[in-house]
Amino acid sequence: MELVRVEIIMNEVKMETLKEALRKYHVTGMTVFKAQGCGVQYGTPEYEDEDTSEIRLLDKTVVMLVMPKENAEDIVQRIMKDLYTGHIGDGKIFISQVENAYRVRTGEDGEAALEPAAF
Repeated sequence: MELVRVEIIMNEVKMETLKEALRKYHVTGMTVFKAQGCGVQYGTPEYEDEDTSEIRLLDKTVVMLVMPKENAEDIVQRIMKDLYTGHIGDGKIFISQVENAYRVRTGEDGEAALEPAAF
């Protein structure tokens, strides 16, 4: 089974919304990073008219998920609906191929490494 990594770069205030959505969609396991960055507007709020060459790095949250490829498109479409505000800064989602995943404790690999572990 093919695996993909889904990386969500989003406004940090939407983290609780995303966590609830992932729970609702039965997505288990996530890694969360605090980050700074900007999009094509260089961090300029959408209500500012002036064109600036200054780049403003805004606080962001990056969430990394790994899942079977067959589930990714549906999950991403649902996440996009949950995070959507219609304003600049709603975020970006990237999907990339994962060669393999390993659970260090048991040596399981592939999809088995992503399933809930037996204790």
